[in-house]
Amino acid sequence: MSAAEAATDSAGARASGGLGRGLTGLLLVAAPVALVVALILWPVGVSVFDTLTVQRPDGLHFSLDAYRFFFSDGFSLRNLWLTIQVAGTCTVLLLLISLPIALYLRFSETRLAGYIQALALFPLFVPSILLAYALIRTLGPNGTVDILLTAVGMPKLPSPYLTPWGPIIGLVWDNLPLTLLIILAGLANVSRASIDAARDVGAGSLAVLWYIILPRIKGTLLVAASFVILGLFSAFTLPYLLGPAVPEMMGPFMRRTITEVDDPLQARTQAVVTFMICAVFAMFYVRSVARTRREQSS
Repeated sequence: MSAAEAATDSAGARASGGLGRGLTGLLLVAAPVALVVALILWPVGVSVFDTLTVQRPDGLHFSLDAYRFFFSDGFSLRNLWLTIQVAGTCTVLLLLISLPIALYLRFSETRLAGYIQALALFPLFVPSILLAYALIRTLGPNGTVDILLTAVGMPKLPSPYLTPWGPIIGLVWDNLPLTLLIILAGLANVSRASIDAARDVGAGSLAVLWYIILPRIKGTLLVAASFVILGLFSAFTLPYLLGPAVPEMMGPFMRRTITEVDDPLQARTQAVVTFMICAVFAMFYVRSVARTRREQSS
């Protein structure tokens, strides 16, 4: 066999191998992609179609009546605004709480760090409904805090139960482990050598944080914020059990609209509006991941 024929056979074998690996890869992702399409994209598409059409005697017609009602209804807008406020407040609190803990866990070598990490991850193992009732018994009227304050002769504090701060406290506690783990994963890319080098030239702790650590984890913080906001907009149990009845967050609002008001069209409209807001933050997440991959490949 000549050298040219051998090279041709080798190239054909590589092409066949590459095609086989490509088909294998497509088969591996086919199942999850099919689930995403069947469980997320298809229902979303049907909901968008239903909210943009109206059935008339002469057939289906394009209509914005459902969205026109939603954005002109003061009660619906108050519920949406409350959800945005709670999501924004929880996201800021989670980042402010998780970042110092993650920094300590990343750069501390003491035994105490292990206990702090276990305590911070403990909410992972507590169901939301148990957390809600624990907070009610602790912070609610005549709860543990009220009993202790009364026992020492101090006045009662206003209870966050059935106020916007009720779900904020519960959602911050519930989402702390995920936020902490994401930030810890980002801090793994910050080497001790770079921090030691900055300290050798006289940089203080704030300068190290601002010029060394934060620039390297800004993508991670954006990912953490995106994940938190997506979870908060879809939260139901804690806002339903701890939050106010009027206004209420979008999760309980959608449930009440479809079960008590018996208005499936408006419930789907509320779901589509919520999905569109979440899609904006999902886009930030996808762009952040794509940018990180480009930087790693370059």
